[in-house]
Amino acid sequence: MTPAIENSAQTAPMPRQVNITESAVKRIAWLMEQEGDADLMLRLSVSGGGCSGFQYGFSFDKSQQQDDHLFERDGVKVVVDDTSLDLLAGAEIDFVEDLVGAAFQVRNPNAVSSCGCGSSFSIG
Repeated sequence: MTPAIENSAQTAPMPRQVNITESAVKRIAWLMEQEGDADLMLRLSVSGGGCSGFQYGFSFDKSQQQDDHLFERDGVKVVVDDTSLDLLAGAEIDFVEDLVGAAFQVRNPNAVSSCGCGSSFSIG
């Protein structure tokens, strides 16, 4: 009798990390330069609200809290609080420019749906 093979891709939890694209790194570095403060970190958070249930928030912060997780690429730092990271595990932060405009975009594998604004999502 052959043992059943489990599909680990469907059962494996997402890694508790957030990836930052090269485009996002360049934009964050430019914004920090405009602010004139090299100690700033981009804070990515998730809060209740938006048209789909949860919404992303972006802000600059100079301090790291005890429950924050720090992600760094090419000298740019992004902090995410522990609760938000539960909803962002495996996500990627990108900066996209197109004919409509320019904005940070979060590609979140935990989101089962999102609305047209791109800043709110729901989970299953």
